[in-house]
Amino acid sequence: MRPQGAENHRVMPMVDWLLETASLRDFLQHLVDDAVRAVPGADGCGVTLQRRHRPLTVVSTGGVADKLDERQYGQDDGPCLQAMRTGHVVRVADLLGEDRWGTYPSLAVSLGIRSSLSLPIPVRAHTAGALNFYGAGPHAFTHRDERVLAQFAAQAGGGIALAQRLADAEDFTRDLQTALRSRAVIDQAIGAIMQQRRCSADQAFAVLRTLSQQTNRKLREVCARLLTDLGGQPPEQQPPLRPRP
Repeated sequence: MRPQGAENHRVMPMVDWLLETASLRDFLQHLVDDAVRAVPGADGCGVTLQRRHRPLTVVSTGGVADKLDERQYGQDDGPCLQAMRTGHVVRVADLLGEDRWGTYPSLAVSLGIRSSLSLPIPVRAHTAGALNFYGAGPHAFTHRDERVLAQFAAQAGGGIALAQRLADAEDFTRDLQTALRSRAVIDQAIGAIMQQRRCSADQAFAVLRTLSQQTNRKLREVCARLLTDLGGQPPEQQPPLRPRP
């Protein structure tokens, strides 16, 4: 049991957690550790996220969360999966009398867990998830606890969304760099053909496109090969994009 003084616990702002951690996993671990401390009846917590259509416990605390989550994943059913898939809170007052979810309740009881509370993580990006809290005693979670833990679920959703936006931004930058490098090589090849054939840019591009179709190779590869043959070395690469200071 956690001390009753924890009932006055306030959720740390998400920005503070993000500043104190080096990765999304560290952020979520910090979050669940604090969430368990905030609720007297919570003896463990796991964070379930769905990746490539498969659920995964990314962080946990308390010792039993991993085992209980894995049983749910193995049978493709359970309170945390139900919360994640429906977007609704799933409360289990006493697993000893629970007849849902196959063998999951009996495993939980054998591990010393009698109640649970699963809250969906608000979906703001591409990832679905849930926070799964476990209690050693029956009726371990009150309505007040649910309100407090809902704040942690919202914090988790915000952190995950921010991490995904940063990852998307990195992907966009890499794609843009690739496009710029390709454009530079194509422009160099067009200029070389214009000089050789004394033709316009449109005519030079048509030559390259025809060669690409005939050889079944990408236009950039055709242009790079042409420039290598003409100059004796691969074309110069554009420097990578760098953020402004």
